[in-house]
This record gives sequence, C-alpha cells and structure tokens, in this order.
Amino acid sequence: MISGFALWEIMPSQFLLQRKIGCTPQLFSNICPELTVHGDYKVKFRPILLSVCLAILGFTEASAQVPSQARQLIVAVAPEWNSMRATLQCWERESAGAAWKPAFKSPWPVLLGKKGMAWGRGVSTPSDSSIPWKVEKDGKAPAGLFELGRLHGYAARPPQGAVWPYLQVGPYDAWVDDPRLPHYNQHVRVDPQNIPPWFESQRMRLGDAAYKWLLEIRHNTNPPQAGYGSAIFFHVRRGPDRPSAGCTTMAVENLEAMIKWIREEKRPYYVLLPKAEYDKLRKSWGLP
Repeated sequence: MISGFALWEIMPSQFLLQRKIGCTPQLFSNICPELTVHGDYKVKFRPILLSVCLAILGFTEASAQVPSQARQLIVAVAPEWNSMRATLQCWERESAGAAWKPAFKSPWPVLLGKKGMAWGRGVSTPSDSSIPWKVEKDGKAPAGLFELGRLHGYAARPPQGAVWPYLQVGPYDAWVDDPRLPHYNQHVRVDPQNIPPWFESQRMRLGDAAYKWLLEIRHNTNPPQAGYGSAIFFHVRRGPDRPSAGCTTMAVENLEAMIKWIREEKRPYYVLLPKAEYDKLRKSWGLP
C-alpha cells in the first residue's frame, strides 16, 4: 500500500470489470488516466477516482437491481450455497414502482445443481467475492439475476397457451458445451449435407422426457466466455430427489404453467440466490 493510494485487485478468476462491460484493466486505466496498471490485474488509484471511474463505466457494487421495465420475475431461493433444492415463485407487477404480487397460489419446489450454486454470469455482479464463479462441469447452478432466452422442445408447438419464442429441436440441432469449440454455449443447427466432426458429441438429446421443454436461462451469453458454464435451462426434473448438473428443474406441470405465464412484453427475469444473500440484496435489487 502506498500513501494516498489504495490497491484495486481484479482477481484473475473473476474479471469483474471485463465481465460487466468488456473492459480490460488497460482500458480502465485509459479511461481514468491517473490510474496505473500493474501487470495484468492490479491498478493503483486515488480513492475518490474509483467511484468516478466506475460510474463512467456503468459499474457499481452488486449492480443487479431488477430493471424498471421488468413486469415479471421468477424467484428461486435456496437455504444455502451448497443446497440442491430451492423454492420458486413467479411474481408480477403493474409498473416499476408497484409492489410485486405472486402469480401462483403456492410456490413450487425446484432442484438445482448437485453441488449447489456458484455465481453466474448474467446481468448482476457478485455481492460476495468469497463465492466462486460457475465453471463448466462443476455441478453447480448459476446464482444471480438472468434474462430468459428461447424455449426449445420436441413438439411442433409450445404448450397450448404459451406465446414465448419457440424452436422445435430436430436431429441437426446442437448446444455446444465444449469450451474448445467456437460456438461454445450457443445453439447451432448444422447443415445435414455438411455435418462437422464435433456434432455428434454436442447434439441436443432427442426423446428424453426431462428435455421435453428447455427454457434458456441466459448465463454466460453476452458474450460467452469459454469454460464458465453452458447449457443452463429450466427443464423437467428427473425425479423429486434427483438434482441437475446446473439447471433449475421442476415438475412438468409447474414448468408448463410458468412457460404459459411469461410474456416478452413484460420482460421477465430469473433470480436465484441462497436465502442469506436474498435477504441482504432484497431492497437494493428491488426484489419481492
């Protein structure tokens, strides 16, 4: 520590600034010229400059308040970080300042990753740096605040009454979970006349009842970063006591009710947190 300066350390395992806005430490220093980059991850700054520079970059601590335009919110709360179970409720509000109201009479039990949760890469920044990021094959569900992606399924149409964007999965669809491939954590439909060599290991499974419906949870998508987790969905549980590899799973009737409830124009988001974290962030994030 140098007199008059503090030390800001961007941990290699986290890249908080880079993840939030695609900003490298060098760019951060360029925007705030009185900062000096040391190596790849450390910069010195005058304390008063930190808040100014972070404000310029649109970065604030735990900056995950539910967007004002959101009218629907899916909330799952687990007992602890290592829990494989959570309770989920859907909420809605009439306006940004209105109170959240439950959309269904009772909350539903859901299952998470077999090893609990880790911080995900959605639209939130971690509020507890002691908890690791989700990485590929860690058996953990991503925690935080997330947008929803497209619904996928085997049927020609989504559940009756659903209006969410839908894609029928066929024999040439893949969701890439190999960090070495260029389309990591993305859906790809290959040309049947020119099937790439990697396709067989990445193809979306057909005929699996658990994957009847796959509603994307947009973790690590903007843009995808290799190795930080892929193929995160809401889908049908395999049983009341069988956790997932990182997805949020539930009974088919509950999943279909949720799919019918969500509306694009209401900008739904998903929140997954352990209870202690939820209670700590409830007010600042604007949660129910």
